Amino acid sequence: MTPKDAEFVEYVVKSIVDHPEEVKAERRVDEMGVLVTLSVHPEDMGMVIGRDGSTAKALRTLLRVVGARNNARVNLKISEPEGGRRPRREEREPIKDETSATGDTGSQEIDEVVSDLKL
Repeated sequence: MTPKDAEFVEYVVKSIVDHPEEVKAERRVDEMGVLVTLSVHPEDMGMVIGRDGSTAKALRTLLRVVGARNNARVNLKISEPEGGRRPRREEREPIKDETSATGDTGSQEIDEVVSDLKL
């Protein structure tokens, strides 16, 4: 039987992700306490972590409460799936900026398009 803390994590996470069939929570006990490792689909990582980690922080807080009721120290580890991490900013392609260094927004091109539209 799966312990209550791992069941709880699976239940909560399955209700907020797009791929609930791929949510797995594994439980391991060691000298530090209980570690629940959560695995999700790569596309669901953003939903599990939340903006600025708020969802993950809330999950960890709730899991500690569940552990406290059972006199156990419970921690949550969210395992990073293959392809779940975005490349760092310097590794991504730069965004093309239409604005030149002088602040010209390409008004000459716009004027040409507008003159072509006139009949």
